[in-house]
Amino acid sequence: MSREMGELTQTRLQKIWIPHSSGISGLQRRRGSSIPQFTNSPTMVIMVGLPARGKTYISMKLTRYLNWIGTPTKVFNLGQYRREAVNYKNYEFFLPSNMEAQLIRKQCALAALKDVHDYLSHKEGHVSVFDATNTTRERRSLILQFANEHGYKVFFIESICNDPGIIAENIRQVKLGSPDYRDCDREEVLQDFLKRIECYEVNYQPLDEELDRHLSYIKIFDVGTRYMVNRVQDHIQSRMVYYLMNIHVTPRSIYLCRHGESELNLRGRIGGDSGLSARGKQGVCEEMTYEEIQEHYPEEFALRDQDKYRYRYPKGESYEDLVQRLEPVIMELERQENVLVICHQAVMRCLLAYFLDKSSEELPYLKCPLHTVLKLTPVAYGCKVESIYLNVEAVNTHREKPENVDITRESEEALDTVPAHY
Repeated sequence: MSREMGELTQTRLQKIWIPHSSGISGLQRRRGSSIPQFTNSPTMVIMVGLPARGKTYISMKLTRYLNWIGTPTKVFNLGQYRREAVNYKNYEFFLPSNMEAQLIRKQCALAALKDVHDYLSHKEGHVSVFDATNTTRERRSLILQFANEHGYKVFFIESICNDPGIIAENIRQVKLGSPDYRDCDREEVLQDFLKRIECYEVNYQPLDEELDRHLSYIKIFDVGTRYMVNRVQDHIQSRMVYYLMNIHVTPRSIYLCRHGESELNLRGRIGGDSGLSARGKQGVCEEMTYEEIQEHYPEEFALRDQDKYRYRYPKGESYEDLVQRLEPVIMELERQENVLVICHQAVMRCLLAYFLDKSSEELPYLKCPLHTVLKLTPVAYGCKVESIYLNVEAVNTHREKPENVDITRESEEALDTVPAHY
């Protein structure tokens, strides 16, 4: 390996450590992300496929996953741009012969691409998902040209389905509630949307194994019964492929529950485990109360309140670290049907943040009470949550973020939101 290549590889795999504040103390400098930040070019994910093939479902689910693992991602849904530009009346808007509508749709696509560029040109934007039919080679060529001009990588996701039952169910679940069909009869919606699909079918040109062999893409057949993958370019694309090959649309529920109330919960002591070895007992702050941590490690306590998601207790791990450890669990949960997960509060928060699409700032403060089961049922583009109390009293272990998170704060302010314990 050449010296230049070696330096490049080292740079790409280097971890970036971001201090929690502008201070220069050793404690502050060692705080930060444990996740390798790759210097790859931004990526445009381009959806392809006829209407009612689950493109928006895939777009939103993939975006939720990428944001959860720490890759800033945003969906750009072309239907929203079209609805802002014109009021929908019926399927005739999508007729290939409707030249006025064709012009409006192209202008909407260009507006969306401009917003994609605005997002990816900022440091926080790493992946954009262009959610549209993109059923013609002409439209895909326009997007590829745009991506090439700005140095973006492109990955296509084509959803192909010819099962009338699946298509009808997708229309029933999603399109009946679409802004295009407010106050419309169910049968009227179904018939109009089926005609809309016919408008696209006339000019539909799927990704071609020979003509598009130079492109990076995954084809998903019949909601995951078969896949075709071509020219995966990098780490993030490989993770997307892995994720997409694990999700399914089978109706199911996921039950999350913490363990039963423990003696340490009653005494307000965090964490805790049994039978640890001498080396295991070196996780500092384990089994201490918040009051004890504030007394002995006030600076640590303040740093945690400043950024609870990325903060690590000395010789411990952060919520961000935990998310990375839980990724295989998420993949397994996506493969399962009905399943019950019993876990600790921090783990439950990470899992809940994934299913409810919560940000890293919200994740550490999600409420996960003891002796309560949360039933998560995937619906359309999100997840319905039901809280089932087990009718057994338990101590409250939830601590809200205090208003004052400065290192120089008084103990009373630091402990202001600590829940009562015995």
